[in-house]
Amino acid sequence: MRILVALILAFISTAAPADSTGERTRGDRTPTATDVISGLYAFSRFQQGLLESSDLKGNAEVKNLAVLRAEEAAKRDKALKQIQEAIGAEPRAGKTTPASASLVEPETSDGPTYVRSFYAAQIPEYDSTIDLLERYLRAPDDAALAAFAREQLPMLRSQVKDAERTMADK
Repeated sequence: MRILVALILAFISTAAPADSTGERTRGDRTPTATDVISGLYAFSRFQQGLLESSDLKGNAEVKNLAVLRAEEAAKRDKALKQIQEAIGAEPRAGKTTPASASLVEPETSDGPTYVRSFYAAQIPEYDSTIDLLERYLRAPDDAALAAFAREQLPMLRSQVKDAERTMADK
């Protein structure tokens, strides 16, 4: 009997909380400063991975864009590090998919196929980062990080639109 009660309690404690608007999902939860910092660092690692991947197979256009995005990521990380230290947040080491896993393998792709996959891989990463920042800004828990997020959003939106346009052209 005790085992049955323990199993029921374990099941109940792991169930997702619900409210009057329906069942909550993880995506509905307002992210904390730590979530945002962790997400932005993961996005930067993705952009660094694009640079590594483009060195193997990309044309000059892709390589130049990858260098630019990696430089932007480094600048963003530097500013983010200052905010992180000021608020005492410790980012979580999350499991991230390397950019190369999102791209067609260089050995099996030709130039145009790689270029299309290079741009296509970026769109979901940008979308998830933009979504994270937008959800955070609905109820931010740190003013400096909120200001940083507001500053980053227009640039990220512009970059994803550029990637979508380029993807459509390729």
